[in-house]
Amino acid sequence: MPVRIRLQRHGKKGKPFYWIVAADSRSKRDGKFLEKLGTYNPNTNPATINLDVDGSVKWLHNGAQPTDTARAILSYKGVLMKKHLLEGVKKGAFDEAEAEKRFTAWLEEKEAKIQAKRDGLSKADADARAKALAAEKEVNEKRIAAQQPEPEVEEVAEGEAPAAAAAEGTEATVEETAEAKAEEAPAEEAAPEAEATEEEASKE
Repeated sequence: MPVRIRLQRHGKKGKPFYWIVAADSRSKRDGKFLEKLGTYNPNTNPATINLDVDGSVKWLHNGAQPTDTARAILSYKGVLMKKHLLEGVKKGAFDEAEAEKRFTAWLEEKEAKIQAKRDGLSKADADARAKALAAEKEVNEKRIAAQQPEPEVEEVAEGEAPAAAAAEGTEATVEETAEAKAEEAPAEEAAPEAEATEEEASKE
C-alpha cells in the first residue's frame, strides 16, 4: 500500500487550515488517513506549523512519499535533516549523541532566523502604524482648523484702522491750526504799532 504524506484541508472559505497526514495514496484528499502528523496554518506570518518530527521520520523510513508542499514543510521543520543524520548513524559516520547535537544546533539556528523575521515584521508593522497615526493626526488638525471661524480680534483691529487714521488726521489738523494762530499773532501785534506811528505823524 503506497503511503503519501500530504495536506488535508480544513478551515473555512478564504481561510484554509491544513492537517499534515500520512494517508493511502488512493484515498480522497479529505478522506480517511492513517495518522495525523501535525497542522499547518498559512494565515499567519510566518506560517504556524506544528509537526511530530519523530513520527514523520518514521513514516519516511517506512517508505512514505511526501507531496511537494509536504516536503517543503518537512524540510522547514528539520524532518529531512534528522532523517539524513539518522542515516549517517546507521552507516557509522557518527553516534546518536553527535546526531542529536547537530540536530539541536540546526534547530537553534533555524529558530533564530524565524525570530529575526518575526522581529522585522513587528518593527515594520509598528513603523507603518506610527506613520498612519501621524498622517491621521495631520488630517484631523487640518479639518479642525478649517471648521474654526476666523477670530473676531482681527476684524476689530481692521475696523479700528480708519478710526486711528481719523484720530491722526484730527491731531494733524489741531497742530496746523495752532501753527496758523502762531503766525497770525505777530501780525496782530504789528497792527497797533502801525496805528501808533500814524498818530505821531499827524501830531507833527
